[in-house]
Amino acid sequence: MKRIELSLPPLTEIEREIERRSCARSLAEFARRAWHILEPATPLKWGWALDAICAHLEAVSRGEVKLLLMNVPPGTMKSLLTGVIWPAWEWGPLGQPEKRFLSTAHKQDLAIRDNLKCRRLIQSEWYQDRWPIALTTDQNAKTKFENDRTGFREAMAFQSMTGSRGDRVILDDPLSADDANSDAELLAAERTFLEALPTRVNNDESAIVVIMQRLHERDTSGLILSKGLPYIHLMLPMRFEPDRQCVTPYFADPRTKAGELLFPERFPKEQVDLLERTLGSYASAGQLQQRPVPRGGGLFKRSWFGTVKALPTGCRFVRGWDLAATEDEEAAATAGCLMALAPDGRFIIANMVREQFGPMAVEKLLRNTADQDRAEHGQVRGSIPQDPGQAGKAQAQHMLRHVLVGHDYHASPETGDKETRALPLAAQAEAGNVFLMQGAWNEAFLTEAESFPTGKWKDQIDAASRAFTELTTKRQPSSTTTAVQGLF
Repeated sequence: MKRIELSLPPLTEIEREIERRSCARSLAEFARRAWHILEPATPLKWGWALDAICAHLEAVSRGEVKLLLMNVPPGTMKSLLTGVIWPAWEWGPLGQPEKRFLSTAHKQDLAIRDNLKCRRLIQSEWYQDRWPIALTTDQNAKTKFENDRTGFREAMAFQSMTGSRGDRVILDDPLSADDANSDAELLAAERTFLEALPTRVNNDESAIVVIMQRLHERDTSGLILSKGLPYIHLMLPMRFEPDRQCVTPYFADPRTKAGELLFPERFPKEQVDLLERTLGSYASAGQLQQRPVPRGGGLFKRSWFGTVKALPTGCRFVRGWDLAATEDEEAAATAGCLMALAPDGRFIIANMVREQFGPMAVEKLLRNTADQDRAEHGQVRGSIPQDPGQAGKAQAQHMLRHVLVGHDYHASPETGDKETRALPLAAQAEAGNVFLMQGAWNEAFLTEAESFPTGKWKDQIDAASRAFTELTTKRQPSSTTTAVQGLF
């Protein structure tokens, strides 16, 4: 009987094939195996937060996600995973060397840094033994390198995005901490994101990935969220906040206890405590917790406001207004706060209206709200601001004599700045004496309150401050009010 001899590949080739298949199945596995090339002197520390980032990038690679926003603290490998390891994974283990990557950051030096790291990984002996990808000699520079399958990775500064288009556009930290303190830089970043970035994608199959720490409520993440853009949002605060648990189609934050750490393998409690002391409350809120409160903010804290399900009997009501007259979504809105003083001394914000209306619609809103307040609560006193000068006085007279005629409304000039006017209300809130009537408007009000006075929006707090002042001031009817009521 003839003996049949089987010839097996060398053990090293079998091991390579096993590694190839493992890496093709998992970006996280590829990242762990590639680490020794990128950081040979630093032991890898892995945690579930990195698995979460990889899971969302894999969803982009499968074509399931076209717009991805990831907010994570600094030091969590966000740039390395997204800008270095992911492109190399798509080219090699995933078998898509034709993919074109544009990578951008607030400084071109940072974008170039990751370009060089990615090129170094792809050209390493370890990578080439498993996924032989040839880079072309005519396009192999530090700002851009290309392979022989027309795929490329190009680095550029965020606010200088011109020329190329990509299948993957990676936006990594579009603002620096200093930029976030500049209205001009915030506006420039907003324009670049809205006007330039969308033109840098190849086609409707391309994807945009934004990964950043929060620095300001008007940063690029804030713009995405405020406009309701259809991004999948992965949000990972350093300390767990149960009311902000992140859930996406690919992930649910596994933490259950308030304050539980995100990545104790990399950031143990002692290091997080030191980070928080070093950064301070403002920077910690944004960079670590991903809920920025602008510098100078914090006059109100969310936890100061209790809620009630029903109003007690015997309340006295005032509606305070902060007026605007524009339909521009990026401008201030008209807000009206209905505040009640309960017999036991509690202040209850019973209702808040906030609308982005033009002049005629604002007049209709004031009239309809005053009519509704009277129908629900009897005669409700109202207060509107009077702009300085003769024109402001004439506008107030028009409102009182023609729009709010028949209602107990008066107008008065604003005194002091917005923060000064809000201080008495803030003192009562801190004492636990201000409550919100449960309603759909609560979250928007609390978000504005905790970022006041330097947040983007101030109209609801201005309206609440006016209502509070009106409730706590013994005011004789003004001549304007008397004249208006005398018409009936």
